[in-house]
Amino acid sequence: MTKILFLPFSVVGGLLAGLVGKKLFQGVWSLVDKAEPPDPRQRDVSWPKLVAALVLEGAIFRVVRGAFDHGSRSAFRSLTHSWPGEERPEPS
Repeated sequence: MTKILFLPFSVVGGLLAGLVGKKLFQGVWSLVDKAEPPDPRQRDVSWPKLVAALVLEGAIFRVVRGAFDHGSRSAFRSLTHSWPGEERPEPS
């Protein structure tokens, strides 16, 4: 039941994280290069520049998404007193 109630929080958080991540990546990339970030669909893009842009973009999106996910779970817990997910990592 908790997972169903949490679903709207997750969807909204994911959308916001995508928007924030995109803006953050564009800002960071503008510090790296004055040109637009390379796109994998572009023919004349160097591999090192493409890989650097993709790694940076992936790292930024993962951090932003993780922060939004944890934040939305914390907000959900403060409203419902129920954590929507695992309490602790499973022991290895």
